[in-house]
Amino acid sequence: MTLHQIPNTIKTDSFWMPFTANRQFKKAPRLFSSAEGMHYTTVDGRKVIDGSAGLWCVNAGHGRKQIAAAVERQLMTLDFAPTFQMGHPLAFDFAERLAEIAPKGLDRIFFTNSGSESVDTALKIALAYHRANGQSSRTRLIGRERGYHGVGFGGTSVGGMVANRRAFATLLPGVDHIRHTHDLTRNAFAKDQPEHGVELADDLERLVALHGAETIAAVIVEPVPGSTAVLPPPKGYLQRLREICDKHGILLIFDEVITGFGRLGTPFAANFFGVTPDLMTTAKGITNGTIPCGAVFASRKVHDGMMVGPENQMELFHGYTYSAHPTACAAGIATLDIYKDEGLLTRGASMAEYWRDALHSLKGLPNVVDIRNCGLMGAVELAPRDGIVGARGYDVMVDCFNTGLYLRMSGDSFAMSPPLIVEKSHIDQMVSILGDAIKKVA
Repeated sequence: MTLHQIPNTIKTDSFWMPFTANRQFKKAPRLFSSAEGMHYTTVDGRKVIDGSAGLWCVNAGHGRKQIAAAVERQLMTLDFAPTFQMGHPLAFDFAERLAEIAPKGLDRIFFTNSGSESVDTALKIALAYHRANGQSSRTRLIGRERGYHGVGFGGTSVGGMVANRRAFATLLPGVDHIRHTHDLTRNAFAKDQPEHGVELADDLERLVALHGAETIAAVIVEPVPGSTAVLPPPKGYLQRLREICDKHGILLIFDEVITGFGRLGTPFAANFFGVTPDLMTTAKGITNGTIPCGAVFASRKVHDGMMVGPENQMELFHGYTYSAHPTACAAGIATLDIYKDEGLLTRGASMAEYWRDALHSLKGLPNVVDIRNCGLMGAVELAPRDGIVGARGYDVMVDCFNTGLYLRMSGDSFAMSPPLIVEKSHIDQMVSILGDAIKKVA
């Protein structure tokens, strides 16, 4: 037994934790020591069901030996190789495998190390594409309110989560936002996609009229926002957004860092909604959360539009030391093998109805004001306590952890997205624990 397995003996001062109220957490740490399948194990030996696939990333469940073995082999064979002016076979193999499952036409792959890096990369590609095609006036980027696109300055700028933005005064210039789609008045407790709100896509026309289409490079949206607690798009919304972008020559970027790799019961949300973007950002499930990795999927139009000028000229002045890291590629290929062998990229479709009905069974519990679902994503929203947003949510989250469920809290909402290996019995357990916690904390 190591020090880290003994409760209440770990020193917590040195680690400055991300997206955490550090002082609050360190008074009563919640610590995991191991994981397998659908469950974490805490330092005091309790099993906790993983209701959020880690951070939306452990799609094939925990402790997959096939991935671990691939990583070990690769570390002992080729631990690192540069991809600036050099290469290694796994990078090309991995890109080919990703292209095989990509939405039709999005088969040019640029590797990154995270969702944040994928977003900044996609934004830079969009700007560079227009410049290469003689439209250098297209420099404006459009995000959406309540969107989350990582923590780089580019992603924070196009993102629409107020708390993420207000702490940093310096953001990219020339960024604007369309309205979000969350409408409790008309769509509370909607199952799957809400009926109302397709017209909200027309807000992009307002920005075109304000700024001029010739100034707008790209629009970036999450097909289903996750970090603001699962906001499924109204029926027809993404289709209309695609039509407006085509009309004005604007690139459409889907941020599929969360929705990619089977989360909705299809390989990508683009498949689920039948809307293909020009660029698509991914990460998380690309390696089952084991080794940091991300990828931007580009259309032939965008990629080929960049292949101009002399052959010895770099087409894109951008990249990362660890782009297509050999170990990440090995983990990714092993992950894709598991997805294929076990049918995980589409398994969620067979569980979605049960998942939806189980979540909506919580309607009527104290303070529950909305329940949302799409594929194997779901959220339960509670009314906040007077003047203390997030306090009720925090108490519910802690109670769930103490009684055996890990889930993501976003203010007073709870976002859930279990590993794609989830069974109906797991769903029943998750919903039961959450329901009891809501009643207890009310």
